[in-house]
Amino acid sequence: MDRRFFRLTIDVYVAGRWHLGKPTTLSGQELEDVWVFGYGQPLEFRERLRVPVKRPGRPLDFDTAGVGQAPVVNARVADVFRKFAPHDVQLFPAEVAGQVEPYWLMNLVRTVRCIDDKASAEVQLYTPEDGRPDRLGEYRSVIGLRIDTSKVGDARVFRLWGWRPPIIVDEEIKAALERVGIVGGQFDAV
Repeated sequence: MDRRFFRLTIDVYVAGRWHLGKPTTLSGQELEDVWVFGYGQPLEFRERLRVPVKRPGRPLDFDTAGVGQAPVVNARVADVFRKFAPHDVQLFPAEVAGQVEPYWLMNLVRTVRCIDDKASAEVQLYTPEDGRPDRLGEYRSVIGLRIDTSKVGDARVFRLWGWRPPIIVDEEIKAALERVGIVGGQFDAV
């Protein structure tokens, strides 16, 4: 049986939702690279992290912080990822301003090359004319994302090679997150 996968995104339509700022260290030092949580590779932090609240509102179980879109999860969501994908994610304890409940910055440590160029509605690749030799051959845009599940292997949650923003989860993780009543996340089949 083919496994099904979903893109996990923030639900911007949660009424009265908060908006999170970019993560820092507890001492307030900005992270050297704001995109570091999107690379799909292991990270190491020596200091605990903090996430400011840019606009107060309803706390969410799943959200992203700052321009780098670092995934921020509460205890229920973190427990699902610990149970179903312990080798695919890192969870870094983080203080979220004004919250007593524990939160974590979640890092996906796997990247899978599995975008299905033909089944996706539209893909655009970086070319030499784009002036980004560091991104040559990677995706500049993907609309109507579809993946080739035969290339996923045993990954349960991962980033996509060449198109970093999406967080992809398998159907078992999706179902578990729905069972715990995730607020702030939504799923789109890929």
